[in-house]
Amino acid sequence: MSTTTETDELARRVRGRLAERHPGEALGDLRTLPGGHSGLTYSIAAGPDSYVVKAVPPGQRAVGRDDVLRQARILRTLAGSPVPVPAVVAVDEAEPAWFAMEFVDGEAIEPVLDEHGLDPALCRRRMLALADVLRDLHRQTGGETTEPLGPAGELERWSRTMRAVPPELRPGAEDILAALAAHLPDSTPPVLTHGDFRLGNALFRGERPAAVVDWEIWAHGDPRIDLAWFLLFADHRNFPRLGRAVPGLPTEEELLTAYLDGRPEPPAFDWFRALARTKMAAIMGHNLRRHREGKHHDPDQERLPPTIAAMIRTARDILDRRS
Repeated sequence: MSTTTETDELARRVRGRLAERHPGEALGDLRTLPGGHSGLTYSIAAGPDSYVVKAVPPGQRAVGRDDVLRQARILRTLAGSPVPVPAVVAVDEAEPAWFAMEFVDGEAIEPVLDEHGLDPALCRRRMLALADVLRDLHRQTGGETTEPLGPAGELERWSRTMRAVPPELRPGAEDILAALAAHLPDSTPPVLTHGDFRLGNALFRGERPAAVVDWEIWAHGDPRIDLAWFLLFADHRNFPRLGRAVPGLPTEEELLTAYLDGRPEPPAFDWFRALARTKMAAIMGHNLRRHREGKHHDPDQERLPPTIAAMIRTARDILDRRS
């Protein structure tokens, strides 16, 4: 079956389900949405409303990042909670599986990385508001049980990714991986985690978070993983040649204080701050390698080496200060 035929069949199935919600109303075409990180992502209009459709690619199994049904389940788990998420309106488990959720209007802007003209004071309020959302997320229960990796499992995962990057693109990586392994912290009780929690994965209306999106890698895991990753995006100096200064943004310490809301700092948190930087270096190195190998042509990836080196260097600095 051709790609066009498969898309037409998916559109037929989606329109059939949405017609039940919008009897007698016009249904639009299934349009590809750019920027999706997994599966296939589309938009479709139904009467006055718009929806986002996520589907398993034809011929692929609903596993890992392509498991759109798992994403739909966590969105339904969080519906009505203090964590804002799009409402799921239809789920179809027949292969290829898909689900439809409401289209949430809002801005998803990473202040220190994206080009934007936002008021810096608004960026500050958004970051502090999202710290509250992260705290609320880590207080939620539910979702099918997942086996938490713990610090050792997280380090093993990102060590594999890092070591798949050519050594010349990751200076000092072996030293930081060894240092992280030598100072493994104890695990804490797992909580519901997003996996890529940051402003770029949250839609805002003004200063209010309207929806947290992109739940492909949610899990029950260590809350310090989410928290350290979120804090990494507070300072443009973490991203040489990539970051842009936004005056007045909350510091990592301010965001941590907002998240903790009077609770003590979690134990061994600097280890997770170092891991977050190591993880970012591994991801960027992976993307740069794919570009240079011709697997995903993107000349913008050539801007990454200074940030990769800085992430590894500052990760080691953080651990050295703790020693």
